[in-house]
Amino acid sequence: MVTRKPASGKSAAAAKCPTCKGSGETSVRVVVGSRRKHTTDDHQSGLCLTCMGSGEAMN
Repeated sequence: MVTRKPASGKSAAAAKCPTCKGSGETSVRVVVGSRRKHTTDDHQSGLCLTCMGSGEAMN
């Protein structure tokens, strides 16, 4: 007779990316001007380059 394997528990959730905190996007302040680099109160969002937008930490 074959012995039964124990039931495996739920797999652990993937760790969140530390840069974007799991959202997959990062936001950066908008800089205006070529000489003085004046920063504005506006934000520009883009793809997180650490996790490539997946929101999961890469090992």
